[in-house]
Amino acid sequence: MAHTHHDHTIHRHQHHIGWNNAIAPVLTIAPGQSVEFEVFEASGGQLSPSSTVAHVGTMDFGKVNPVTGPVFVDGARAGDVLKVTLLGFKPSGWGWTANIPGFGLLADDFTEPALHLWKYDPATLAPAFFGRFGRVPLKPFTGTIGVAMAEDGQHSIVPPRRVGGNMDVRDVAEGTELYLPVEVAGALFSVGDTHAAQGDGEVCGTAIESPMSVALKFDLIKGEKLAFPRFTTPGPVTRHLDAKGYEVTTGVSPDLIQGARDAVRGMIDLLTRRHGMSAVEAYMLCSVCADLRISEIVDVPNWLVSLYFPRIVLE
Repeated sequence: MAHTHHDHTIHRHQHHIGWNNAIAPVLTIAPGQSVEFEVFEASGGQLSPSSTVAHVGTMDFGKVNPVTGPVFVDGARAGDVLKVTLLGFKPSGWGWTANIPGFGLLADDFTEPALHLWKYDPATLAPAFFGRFGRVPLKPFTGTIGVAMAEDGQHSIVPPRRVGGNMDVRDVAEGTELYLPVEVAGALFSVGDTHAAQGDGEVCGTAIESPMSVALKFDLIKGEKLAFPRFTTPGPVTRHLDAKGYEVTTGVSPDLIQGARDAVRGMIDLLTRRHGMSAVEAYMLCSVCADLRISEIVDVPNWLVSLYFPRIVLE
C-alpha cells in the first residue's frame, strides 16, 4: 500500500469529537475517489508507548475517540448509500489495551485500571507478544467509521448508530466493502479508532488501540434505502485465528448480557488457572482475540452464549 497513489490525504489534526452535522467538511470529493486518512488511536494521543497505568485513570473522556474528517461526498443526498471500500492500512507498530474503570462487559468485576502496551512489526504484522503468555495474530481494522446523522446537535461518538460510527466490527478490514445509509447532504464521512486486533465483542472495552493511516475509496449508490450498515468481506474472517482450534466456555441465562458475562468469566477462570496470568490480563486478552457468539437464542427461556478463545494465541 505504501506505493499506492490516493486522490487526497487528510492529516490527523483534521479531526473532531462526536457526531454533529454542523461540522464543516475538511475535504470535498467526487464519487470514485480515494482518500488516505491519518487516524488517532482511541485515547486521542493521551496514551503513548511510554504511558503507565496511572495515565489510564487520568484520561479526559471529553477527548476520546477523535475521528478524522468529515469528508463531503459530492452528490450524496439523504436516502442514498455511501459505499466505502477499505483499500489498506499503514499501521504504526505500537498500541495499547486497557481496563478502564466503569467501562466494559465486566466493569463490576474489574474496578481498577490496567494497561498493556503492545509493540508489533508494522511491515510484517507478525503476531504481537502478550507478555510471556503468548502471541496475538493481528488484523488491522477501523473501529469507528460512519457518516453524520440527520438529527442536529452534538452526539456522543461512543455508541454505534444506524449510520455507523463506533461499530467495533473487526471484519471491517482490508478488502471489505461497507455500505452506510446517508442522512445528510454530502454524507459527512469520518473515520477513527483504528485497531491492530480485536475479538468479536471487545469485552473489556478496548482492543489493540493503535494509530494508523487507512486508505478508503468512496462510491455513491443513489436511492437505495438502507436501515443499518451492512458489509461484504473479501474472504474468510477467522483464518488468522482458527488454525489450532478453540477453547470455548459458555453462559446460560434468559438474559444475553448475563450469558455473555458468564461465558467471559468462565474463560478468565480457565486462563488464570491454566496459564498463571492475572484475571485482568486474561480479561484484556479475551478482548483482543476471543470471539463472543450467540450459539442459541430460541430454546426458551434460556439462551446460550459462547466465548471462543483461539488456541493459536497460547501455543
